[in-house]
Amino acid sequence: MNKTELIALAAERAGATQKDTERILEAVLGIVTETLGDGDRVQLTGFGTFEVKERAARVGRNPHTGETTKIPATQVVSFKPGKGLKDTVAGQGG
Repeated sequence: MNKTELIALAAERAGATQKDTERILEAVLGIVTETLGDGDRVQLTGFGTFEVKERAARVGRNPHTGETTKIPATQVVSFKPGKGLKDTVAGQGG
């Protein structure tokens, strides 16, 4: 499912217009992005938690040449699914 399909389905389920739904989705995504950018986490009960984690510096290896290279520490976004999402996915046979 892509963003356009998500907006169409959400608008249909909410009984709203696609334009209104798109504005709301953009606002929500903007808030999530800003919150993570500030280093805070976003917890959606039953769905999951988005948070920023520190990935330590490490040594990598170029698979073609075998040459080692230093990979610097960085921050990455992490998602931990909530119980409701895990249960739904597990109920799908996967």
